[in-house]
Amino acid sequence: MTDKFTKEIVRMRKIEGQARGIAKMMEDDRYCIDILQQFSAMEAALRSTKMKILEIHTNHCVEEALTSGSKADQKEKIAELVNLFGKMG
Repeated sequence: MTDKFTKEIVRMRKIEGQARGIAKMMEDDRYCIDILQQFSAMEAALRSTKMKILEIHTNHCVEEALTSGSKADQKEKIAELVNLFGKMG
């Protein structure tokens, strides 16, 4: 494993813990608003981590393709990003 995703893996472990916590709150029949607030916190953490992964991809994979001089690699990376943005909305 490379160090590229070290911080994001730690973040994902925390999010995993949040998901378990939400499930426990539901099992304990906690107040719905409290549960929904935890969902919002978890979603924000996922969004933040997703954007960091996109930043890493841009700074490594896309930058490498752009500086490689390979038009095929450049087109591929741009197509990947366009496709991703289409899925992300």
